[in-house]
Amino acid sequence: MASIKKFQVTFDCADPERVARFWCEVLGYVVPPPPGGFDTWDDYTRSLPPERQGAGFVCADPTGEGPRMYFQRVPEGKVVKNRVHLDVRVGTGLVGEERLAALQAERVRLEALGAICDRVLIADDFNESCIGMRDIEGNEFCLD
Repeated sequence: MASIKKFQVTFDCADPERVARFWCEVLGYVVPPPPGGFDTWDDYTRSLPPERQGAGFVCADPTGEGPRMYFQRVPEGKVVKNRVHLDVRVGTGLVGEERLAALQAERVRLEALGAICDRVLIADDFNESCIGMRDIEGNEFCLD
């Protein structure tokens, strides 16, 4: 039997710290403590060569259960639809109007952080409602 592996989700982006802090707010994640020997992340960043300063940033589930998220600076902007996206599980166990209300409330909260709503999919005979959104750099995710 295969063993369960821990994994990290990596985002390509223009501004790693800004995007990481957005996702901290979305998921309730935190910025971990800076590496040993540094009082702050700014101190650590200043110790790097200029080309590596601001090149990456991390956020993590404070419980240690969810995956670590790493944000790395890339030179090119996003140009096509993501092949993989996150589903932020807001409506788990809810159905109908109660589910849609929970999704819409989270949508409003995330729009205040800079997220953009692409579309609201209303429940039909096959699927429950969900909301397609984009983060502050245009990466797609769903409120599910």
